[in-house]
Amino acid sequence: MNIHNVLLTVSAVNPNQYPDTPFPDLAFAGRSNVGKSSFINKVLGRKSLARTSSKPGKTATINFYNIDDCLNFVDLPGYGYAKVSKEEKKKWSTMIETYLKSRPTLSQVILIVDSRHAPTENDAVMLNFIRAVCGRAVVVASKLDKLKNSERDDALRRVISTLRLCGDDIIIPFSAVTGEGADMFWDYVNTVIMGDSE
Repeated sequence: MNIHNVLLTVSAVNPNQYPDTPFPDLAFAGRSNVGKSSFINKVLGRKSLARTSSKPGKTATINFYNIDDCLNFVDLPGYGYAKVSKEEKKKWSTMIETYLKSRPTLSQVILIVDSRHAPTENDAVMLNFIRAVCGRAVVVASKLDKLKNSERDDALRRVISTLRLCGDDIIIPFSAVTGEGADMFWDYVNTVIMGDSE
């Protein structure tokens, strides 16, 4: 996909701040420090559009990125970071749930997991929520470059099995370092997301 203009529209904490745009939202969820911002930067061909950090829990707002006035990327706060206070966790959880239930232009939430490890209970809970809102499950298995070639198939099978992916669910193996999986992701966007919006 040829991308010309990408803009961080707003960092929102409540629905009143969501951008009033007619095109679809494609949202990204995942544990803190799983690589959501790195994924967004890589597939958009930008080095530092989405803020990345080695410190988990960095994204504490819902960040909307306008892609060529035809699509919003929505970076949701990460979950599951143990050192965040219970009050902060509850606030982030409420923020995510409110967005998922109230955004009429939401097309799909993509769950990003670390391919090196089995998805957590929090990942499974989030995926069930995604299914309830969106129907289909779409999962990006990130950090693929950190696995040996001989480990990849087993790692992907573990993700599929743990999250019980089946039917028309989609899994996209991905590396923010090599860009592997970016073409597969854009094929999905062009066929499913943009196709649905026409």
